[in-house]
Amino acid sequence: MDAAESMARKDQPSPPASADQPAEGLTQREQEVLAFERQWWKYAGAKEQAIRELFGMSPTRYYQILNRLIDKQEAMRADPMLIKRLRKTRAARQRTRAARRLGIELP
Repeated sequence: MDAAESMARKDQPSPPASADQPAEGLTQREQEVLAFERQWWKYAGAKEQAIRELFGMSPTRYYQILNRLIDKQEAMRADPMLIKRLRKTRAARQRTRAARRLGIELP
C-alpha cells in the first residue's frame, strides 16, 4: 500500500453503526432517538403521539433532547446523513423565525 492509498482510506468516513452495534459515545436513549428520527412522518400529529408513547415525554422535551443530540460529534459519526439533514432543517426554521421577528419576507 502506498501513501496515496493510505491517505484515501484515512479520509473515508466510517460506516454508520448498525442497530445491534452500539454507537460509541451515545446513550441507549440517544440511539433510540436517532432511529426514531430516521423514520418519515406523513402527519405531524402521528409523530407527536408516537413520541409520547415510545419515549414517555412531551414532544417539547423530545425536541430539546434532539437539538442537543444533533450538535454532538458522536451523533455525526453514528449517522452523518441524518444529522446533516436535521441540522439543515433546524437552520432553515431558525432563519424563518428570525425573518418573521424582523418583518422580513423570505423568498
